[in-house]
Amino acid sequence: MHVNTITKLLAPFPRARLAHLPTPIDELPNLNKAVGGPRLFMKRDDCTGLALGGNKARKLEFYLGEAQQLGADTLLITGAVQSNYVRMAAAAAAKSGMACHVQLEERVPDVDEIYRRSGNVLLNRILGASIHSYPQGEDEAGADRRLEQIAQELRSQGKRPYIIYLSADHTPLGALGYVNAAGEILTQIEEQWLPIEHIVIASGSSLSHSGLLLGLRAAGSEIPVTGVCVRRSAKLQFERVSQCTQALEQLLNLARPAVMPKDIQVFDGTFAPGYGRLNAQVVEAIELLGRSEGILLDPVYTGKSMAGLLALVRAKKFDQLGGVLFVHTGGIPALFAYEPAFTRILQQGAPPLFSSDM
Repeated sequence: MHVNTITKLLAPFPRARLAHLPTPIDELPNLNKAVGGPRLFMKRDDCTGLALGGNKARKLEFYLGEAQQLGADTLLITGAVQSNYVRMAAAAAAKSGMACHVQLEERVPDVDEIYRRSGNVLLNRILGASIHSYPQGEDEAGADRRLEQIAQELRSQGKRPYIIYLSADHTPLGALGYVNAAGEILTQIEEQWLPIEHIVIASGSSLSHSGLLLGLRAAGSEIPVTGVCVRRSAKLQFERVSQCTQALEQLLNLARPAVMPKDIQVFDGTFAPGYGRLNAQVVEAIELLGRSEGILLDPVYTGKSMAGLLALVRAKKFDQLGGVLFVHTGGIPALFAYEPAFTRILQQGAPPLFSSDM
């Protein structure tokens, strides 16, 4: 029933097929042995296939679907210097025969030249994107306005640009990718008899978190979703998810709200000292997953959200549950941008667990 519900909800929206779906769900027995708690599972959205994979492929299917329907020939997007979204948008544009202009914002302070050249930045260049810079990192409206200026310059040259906006004031079309993922997860739970009773996911722009939560509720599932904060505090992220789910309900023409305030769970216990900055919990999570399961996490999203999951498991928040699902949202290229920090840590040994900063 849930698949039919979600299929009907998404039917009106054009979609470009970019991702390898469905992505698998793997159990993590070695991690379980290390940390205890309920059975732990991972939704492998790092395996979506587009330009090293990640959750953004699901979102881009709906943005590119609309862009193609409108006859666009150039894609524009803004994000942090090491943005996974920007890298995957450049790949989606290349795959779709479009040009791509990316705008990189200064969100992470005191970075070195490796950070500015390696990882996703290198891949953007390989994928053929035209790169612009924006001097601020916490000015979403300003970054979007600058994209509009670039788009206007392109129109004057006869181009037909399509903008993927950053600000929450714009229609959250990309969240439809995770409405669809909710149906995919529910089908896997049912077909594989998985004892999953809670889901943990990184919460930044909130599109993945909001889409997943709304998709579950629209399909009649009450599985709770905890969004681990990677961009802002729990208070601000709660407001962001609330705004996004309401906009998504309007986009889908729902007769009544699907997501109630009580459904929005956010956790910021592993967020400090800020976006894209390492802490001891993140280092431990990355090393622990690598050495127990052979799975790589990134420092910005999955490392921080896995650190959040581990903190909640150790606090016994899930002890009464049969199983918890962690959504691996990808982002592996960013690891290489943090090479100096990780080399130092691996040579010296990780700092004491839960220290405030690197």
